[in-house]
Order: sequence, then structure tokens, then C-alpha cells
Amino acid sequence: MTETTLTDFASGPAPTGATMAARADGLTKIYGSGNTRVVALDHVDIGFEAGKLTAIMGPSGSGKSTLLHCMAGLDTVSEGRTRVGDTLISDLSDKELTLLRRERLGFIFQSFNLVPTLSAEENILLPLMLGGREADPAWAETVTGSLQLGDRLNHRPDELSGGQQQRVAVARALVSRPDIIFADEPTGNLDSNSGHEVLGFLRRAVDDWGQTVVMVTHDPSAASYADLVIFLRDGKLVGELESPTADQVIDRIKELEV
Repeated sequence: MTETTLTDFASGPAPTGATMAARADGLTKIYGSGNTRVVALDHVDIGFEAGKLTAIMGPSGSGKSTLLHCMAGLDTVSEGRTRVGDTLISDLSDKELTLLRRERLGFIFQSFNLVPTLSAEENILLPLMLGGREADPAWAETVTGSLQLGDRLNHRPDELSGGQQQRVAVARALVSRPDIIFADEPTGNLDSNSGHEVLGFLRRAVDDWGQTVVMVTHDPSAASYADLVIFLRDGKLVGELESPTADQVIDRIKELEV
């Protein structure tokens, strides 16, 4: 395990030979004004390496979900720049952002966000359908088979367990082969067994298929699946852990909460 400060990590050059799937420079997000002004992110410089699973952690109110939402174009930035690959997304129009999210990004949310009237298969293919694109049948079969959804594709969400619903959401994020998947507390509504299954699938997507995943989590066990954990506090980057164990993450979180 290699440990450094995130000040060095964030402001320095990318590792030799590393490709950044997404990055932010001087990212600042401010909500409100005057007495209600809150600085959720304070001049954050960071890159997320392609082909890696990166976890974002920190105490409540540290800015971790705000960071993910700004990086994914789900929220606007107050200052600074955000990029997906070479695309400067902080300057895109709403229409351009919609196309970017649909064609190049995948999303997994705590609440699954499935359409209740559609079957599992229809939910998985929905982003492609909305974009007028057809799925690669072989790839779709690989994804659904790996997620053990083959016998659940004709079921609606209310006929699936929470773990199965989240596996459908993972398949939906993977089927378009996005540049990067953003996962916001993907195991937050799952029991421990279902949560570990979902995390195992995300880990496999990175290891076997070269996928890039950025995941916000409060769970040290979930963070232990990551290649790198970055820590925020009060909207600033304050540390990182490579190849972490759950115990190491717990110790770091305790330090941040003091």
C-alpha cells in the first residue's frame, strides 16, 4: 500500500503513462449567497485514471456527491473546468450535456432509477433506445449473463429483489460501453450480500473489460474494492489510499472526523 497526500496527487502531473478518463481543474461549487453561502467544493484539482475503480469518501457534507455530480455534468460548476476525456464539459450546453451523458457516460444510483412499467431488458436498453442506437447483441448477452440476469430479463422491477434491480442498473450502465461509469452510493439500499455481489461485478468490469468506475460510498468495505480511495473534507481533497483494506479506510475516516 502506497500512501501520499492528496495535495500532491491532485495538483501534480498524472502518473507516467496514465490516461485520465475525467479530470477537474480548480473545481469550485458554491450554493447560495450571503449568510446562506456554502462552499461545497473548494478549488479541487483531480484526475480519475482510465481502467481503474476510484472511490470517493469523506464525512457527511464533505462534498463527495457534489464532486461526482459536477464531474458527470449532473450539476453546474461555479468556477473551474471539468473534462471527460478531452471534452470540456463545464462549457457544454444543456443539449450537448444530455448527449454526452447518454452516449459516453454510465450511471448507477442508490435508488436504482428503473422505469417501473418496463421489463428488466427494456430498462437495460433504454439509454440506447433514447439515443436511437441499437445494442450489440453479443455484448448485451455477455453483460446480462455476467450479472446473472438471463432468467430475469422479462420481469418488471417490482418483481425483482433490490440486489437484482441494482444488477439491472449496472447492466444498463455497461451495455453502452461508456467512457466512464459514475456510481453514487450503489450499495446504499442493499443488504451486505447483495452489496458485495454488485461490487464484485463492478470490480470485474474494471479488471476484465477495462471499464472506468468512479464511486461515491460511505462504506469502508465497499471502498476496499477500489484501486484508489480519495478523501474529502469541507470540500477539499485531504488524502488518498492505494489498494486499501477496509480497516485502513476506517482508520482514515476516523482521522478525518476528529
